[in-house]
Amino acid sequence: MKRISHWIDGRLVAGESGRTGKVFDPATGQQQAEVDFAAVSEVDRAVAAAAAAFPDWRATNLSRRAEIMFNMRELVDANRKELASVLSVEHGKVLSDAMGEVARGLENIEFACGVPHLLKGGYSEQASAGVDVYSIRQPLGVVVGITPFNFPAMVPMWMFANALACGNTFVLKPSEKDPSVSMFIAELLMQAGLPSGCFNVIHGDKVAVDRLLDHPDVAAISFVGSTPIAKYIYETGTRNGKRVQALGGAKNHMLVLPDADLDMAADAAVSAAYGSAGERCMAISALLVVDSVADDLVAKIADRIPRIKVGPASDPDSEMGPLITGEHRDKVASYIEGAKTQGATVVVDGRNGVPADGFFLKPSLVDNVQPGMACYDDEIFGPVLSVVRVASYDQGVQIINDNPYGNGTAIFTRDGGIARQFQYDINVGMVGVNVPVPVPVSYYSFGGWKASLFGDQHMYGPDGINFYTRTKVVTSRWPDPRTSSVDLGFPQNR
Repeated sequence: MKRISHWIDGRLVAGESGRTGKVFDPATGQQQAEVDFAAVSEVDRAVAAAAAAFPDWRATNLSRRAEIMFNMRELVDANRKELASVLSVEHGKVLSDAMGEVARGLENIEFACGVPHLLKGGYSEQASAGVDVYSIRQPLGVVVGITPFNFPAMVPMWMFANALACGNTFVLKPSEKDPSVSMFIAELLMQAGLPSGCFNVIHGDKVAVDRLLDHPDVAAISFVGSTPIAKYIYETGTRNGKRVQALGGAKNHMLVLPDADLDMAADAAVSAAYGSAGERCMAISALLVVDSVADDLVAKIADRIPRIKVGPASDPDSEMGPLITGEHRDKVASYIEGAKTQGATVVVDGRNGVPADGFFLKPSLVDNVQPGMACYDDEIFGPVLSVVRVASYDQGVQIINDNPYGNGTAIFTRDGGIARQFQYDINVGMVGVNVPVPVPVSYYSFGGWKASLFGDQHMYGPDGINFYTRTKVVTSRWPDPRTSSVDLGFPQNR
């Protein structure tokens, strides 16, 4: 049985706690590996390695840091198929989807290559007589990333690229469900020239997380996961004096107006709801459609669903793979039955005709859903699309704004004025106009509002640079000794 161990101070380190977790092949349902779970002492070793590496890494000049990021960019690009294959085997997503994940993660490394420009401060000459004032950005120290199972390559790249480029050292605690890609990343960073100790990987469960949250040498924590855990991470981390950005769950709505291109909207809804088996924090799970076109749109979506090829990633024709675990598959399936009992209409039941092996569930479409039903209220995180019929644009906006989540949303319309009004009215962090999954490019920042984000800074892009640095302002004067005198008054500029 394959064993997945930790990466500490530039090398593989076998776990010593005696505790392990099972890593499954979601396409077969069979265990394919076991991963070591770290004890507190092992977490401490990883943090100690990062703390020891920090002074030299912080002192490394920006050109060298950028060079290492460029090297990493080339290595990820050269190994993108291997990275995608590794994550596909453990996560279950089809290879084309895994390749897309690696590509979007790579964009964040490319952004970090510009760190010499990104860390430029400001300078004000002659702010007062003979006085200059300037600002500089400096790294925090040891920072931590706690990442989810659904994007085991991309989300760590959201974090470590900017963190390392800014001069911090990093400890990654990836999901224990698909941990191998994080070890691949560690090896690539070493090949890129990153010094030992600057990037460490610790596997584990709540024991490891809690130690990272209260470790005195950890300066900041980045997290992506469910809202209850994000809230716990934020509250615990900030209580312990750490800077925290914690991205939580989502219930992403897509509002379709009567003037929209319904074929385009149907294609977008199917793609956004069922891609990666719905295991995306930006998946569309609630389709709001104005009554006058609801029947037509539901029919178009139902017509497209049978054409989706569901199967293992090993089959190149597969378009949608299994869910991550059998337990999660069963939980998602329960929402389909629950919707029926609560009065909704199950148009397409994804429980029918699934492969006998593995954790598969086919796409489901549920119509006549209303807020208050579990399939609407909960973040299902699976291939279930709920259709909520609305009377108007205003009712659709009200439903979206009333939802406790505020991660992503989209509107489909041909009316530019309405689209502009929508982005103004809506209380959501990421908005798409005829774009169903509006994940920002790497030079903007990713993050929601309301219960989808805990903390002040969004992930990656400009906010990522802000999060992983702190600003220092220097006021400097080199006076002529002949003008020096004692002055006990409050300093003035005029």
